[in-house]
Amino acid sequence: MKSDPATSAAPMRGLGGPLRSSEPVRAAPAPSAAALLLEDAADLLVVHLDFRAALRTCERAWRGLAEEPAGACLEVKCSLCVVGIQALAEMDRWQEVLSWVLRCYQVPEKLPPKVLELCVLLYSKMREPGAVLDTVSAWLQDAGNQGLPEYRALVELHLRRVLLPLGCLSEAEELVAGSAAFSEEQRLDALQAISTARQQQKHGQSGSEETQKLNQEGSSSHKFLSLLTLLRQLWDSAVSHFFALPFRKSLLAALLLCLLVVRFDPASPASLPFLYKLAQIFHRIRKAVTSPLCRLPVHD
Repeated sequence: MKSDPATSAAPMRGLGGPLRSSEPVRAAPAPSAAALLLEDAADLLVVHLDFRAALRTCERAWRGLAEEPAGACLEVKCSLCVVGIQALAEMDRWQEVLSWVLRCYQVPEKLPPKVLELCVLLYSKMREPGAVLDTVSAWLQDAGNQGLPEYRALVELHLRRVLLPLGCLSEAEELVAGSAAFSEEQRLDALQAISTARQQQKHGQSGSEETQKLNQEGSSSHKFLSLLTLLRQLWDSAVSHFFALPFRKSLLAALLLCLLVVRFDPASPASLPFLYKLAQIFHRIRKAVTSPLCRLPVHD
């Protein structure tokens, strides 16, 4: 079967238009050394689970990127940070993530949105949102970042994962009121969340104050009961010597002990058993004094 002359005469088409016989074939640009190292780092992280080697590979790639023009390989830089963050987290060195990332980008305002989001999620999950508070605030205040499509999502993430858990409610209100990234409905939802957090904060503070007050009252009652117990022991020790003393000295000693007790709150329920015992002792003293034995003369 013969081929169509029109078809056979048509030139072969490649990248960039028709390909002439005198035109060399255009090859795809060779990947940079940093991109190759990124592939190695991802392989070490995911396949071999060698997290330490993956982190070292990312750092070596970063040193190579320092020699390239500014603005080149932005995606490679961001991907290297993502792999490095994952490697540090896998080695339980998550506390080093923020400082490691800032060593790569020097200032918080230059962090890619994806990297900043990972940092917020990581520190929030580990219950340390305060570690990223200043970094995220600086990033959000930068005018160059406010036009990014990820800006609103990061504002909301900062609000719900950092400001509200830390109780920074005034800062949260200022952020929502001053940000143009929210629609009116989104702004109302955010303000409602802040109002709910404020109510919970007030309830928690009142509950804490009440618990502290009860603890103080319990401590005071415990001290008072301990003091009464000590007085009872002193009283029992003194009573054993009362009948060996003359009547006047016994009465004086009993009167002094009575005054000592009255100085403490005699109306307290805890002191009633003690006062009852005191009355019994006085009854015993009076009975002993009126007995025939006590009417005998006593020599000092």
